[in-house]
Amino acid sequence: MDKTIRRVTDLEEQQAETYRYWASRSIGERLKAVCETTESAYAFAAGFKRKSDEPDKRSEGYSQSV
Repeated sequence: MDKTIRRVTDLEEQQAETYRYWASRSIGERLKAVCETTESAYAFAAGFKRKSDEPDKRSEGYSQSV
C-alpha cells in the first residue's frame, strides 16, 4: 500500500487525483472500502446515540411558535 503524503494546493487537482486513485483500484477493492467506511460510520454514530430515556438536551429552553 502506498502511504505517500501529498500536499495539494488546487482543489480540482485533488479531486482529479482522488478519482484517478479509485479508478485504478479493482471493483472488489472499491466495494471493500465502501463496506469498511460504512461500518466505521455506523460505529462512530453508535457512540453518539443517546439512550431513549435521556431527555433531548438540544431542545431544552427551545419552544417553537406556530
